[in-house]
Amino acid sequence: MSSLYDTLGVSKGASADEIKKAYRKLAREYHPDRNPGDLSAEDKFKEVQHAYDVLSDDEKRKAYDRFGAQNGRPGAGPQNVNFGDFNIGDLGDLFGGLFGGGGRAQQQRRQPVRGADVEAEVRLSFEDSLRGAEAKVPVELTVACRTCGGTGAEPGTAPVICPECNGRGVKAESQGLFALSQPCPRCRGNGTVIEQPCTSCKGSGRERRIKTYTVKIKPGVKDGTRIRLKGKGEAGANGGPAGDLVVLAHVDASPTYERRGDDLVVNVPLSYATAVLGGKVEVPTPEGVVSLKIPAGSEDGKLLRIKGRGAPRINGSGKGDVLARVRIEVPKRVNKKERELLEQLQKSSG
Repeated sequence: MSSLYDTLGVSKGASADEIKKAYRKLAREYHPDRNPGDLSAEDKFKEVQHAYDVLSDDEKRKAYDRFGAQNGRPGAGPQNVNFGDFNIGDLGDLFGGLFGGGGRAQQQRRQPVRGADVEAEVRLSFEDSLRGAEAKVPVELTVACRTCGGTGAEPGTAPVICPECNGRGVKAESQGLFALSQPCPRCRGNGTVIEQPCTSCKGSGRERRIKTYTVKIKPGVKDGTRIRLKGKGEAGANGGPAGDLVVLAHVDASPTYERRGDDLVVNVPLSYATAVLGGKVEVPTPEGVVSLKIPAGSEDGKLLRIKGRGAPRINGSGKGDVLARVRIEVPKRVNKKERELLEQLQKSSG
């Protein structure tokens, strides 16, 4: 019997991120909306969903690793005791069939499933990352069919109660003393059937469509920042909530500044004389040029801080600083007068 790790195609020591990535990939591959009418894909999708529900929860995963319970709940209760290939937890289905109830099979068929997250990327100039921007992000999503409104039935008609199971979604098959509840083969556990499928979506009620969202990017966003838009991802199944849209921001490098957190580092060239004697220089900042005092005896590479002129903090609490890095320029050629003065300096300094 394969494990939940095998279902997701990851190792037992997989990290939470590895489990999430594997789930997203498989959920997109086997989603019922991408495989209309494919029962094997639908069953695989439910297996993937169940495996992720257990392995993404730390407590359930620990219990599963220790006890091997498929639902991630340890203990010796009827949900977890196995005798060979027979699970006592299945008695709920058996007795449900005896007394006319749907049992656990029906509950699982109707369980809401959250839609998958969708990822997109947006590229910003360095200047836009500091002042904030709005970006148009196109994403391909599975949405309700425009022709039938998501019902899956041809306009003017509607799904009807399944005549095979009378809307229960399961059928009871006699097994001697017991009656075993199985998903209804006619309606696949939905309880309703579509007699006249929509010609646009072939009865799935869904279609792939490109939607464009406007993403507001806060001032101070860094390269690699992820912006999450709740409920803008893939639609859920069985009434489940939609997933999220996750936008990855790529920020172009600046020819002037080097970013360190919320601080901006800028190189300030100085002559040897200014570095020794001190003076004033003009330093560029995102808000304009600032006059900066250079202390006498400044060494190459020294950082001088200009407070509050750096990148906006993305949480809205002020700004970082501009760090002026001293770069002493050595002239490659000097005139006769400069050479005489440098030679005198050299002699006087020993």
